[in-house]
Amino acid sequence: MVLQEYKPNPTLSEYVRTIRLINFSFAGVEILPPKSYPPRPEHCLSFYVKGVENVEYQKSGVKNGNLSTVLFGQQTEVTNRFNSSDFLLIQVVFTPGGLYRLTNIPSNCLTNQYIDAQTIFSKEIKYVNEKILECKSYVQMIAVVENFLLKETKRKSCEIHPLDTATTKIFSSETIPSVDVLAKAAFQSTRNFERHFMQRMGVSPKYFLKVVRFENAFRMKNKNPVLDWLSIALSCGYYDYQHLVKDYKDLTGLTPNQFHEIESKSPERLFGQADTY
Repeated sequence: MVLQEYKPNPTLSEYVRTIRLINFSFAGVEILPPKSYPPRPEHCLSFYVKGVENVEYQKSGVKNGNLSTVLFGQQTEVTNRFNSSDFLLIQVVFTPGGLYRLTNIPSNCLTNQYIDAQTIFSKEIKYVNEKILECKSYVQMIAVVENFLLKETKRKSCEIHPLDTATTKIFSSETIPSVDVLAKAAFQSTRNFERHFMQRMGVSPKYFLKVVRFENAFRMKNKNPVLDWLSIALSCGYYDYQHLVKDYKDLTGLTPNQFHEIESKSPERLFGQADTY
């Protein structure tokens, strides 16, 4: 099984934060256990090169899937993903504001959406999966996706906004700033920052920062399963353990232990791997 992340071509770094590649084959297994995805602070473009994925939104009950290319807006509820046993996915994770700049679509229109990407991007997207299948290495596969994206940036992208730059820095920072601090870094009043953030990210900045902090705790637990929750809470900027529990319940409907018990049954666990990206 391969779970790998690639840094994007420097020319794409204003738009793309990382590119993920997931490849596995479960010989003799017809039905895999579902993978429960909590909300993450990201917008994604996914290329399902081999196999299919079906998605069920846990709270709303909405179901979708069987698409070759999918655009995800910001998700605010847990989704259960059902994948084929022979599976190859390449997923583009955009920088904050990156998807908005490429599409000019207000991101609040994409929140909790699972959209056929062929209805959004140029017709060239139809041929990306075919080109990937012709590749002999993962590096070549990533290059195919990057070449497509480079063409898209020249087609109709808009200028970067100070808000995008300020928010992107969160992912390389040891601490999570307040909304007021982010607004100041973007040279905006807090009110204007919140309005523009909703347009470019699809959720409020307060909610987005909550998801960033939650994801840090989620990854830390998967990387260090024996680490106690209080230590994780304090390391990730929570006031105390109960503060962490509140965010877990708000975002997943479950306590930390309850959600990670479900997560421990994800498909990658069959290979002895954990979701740490």
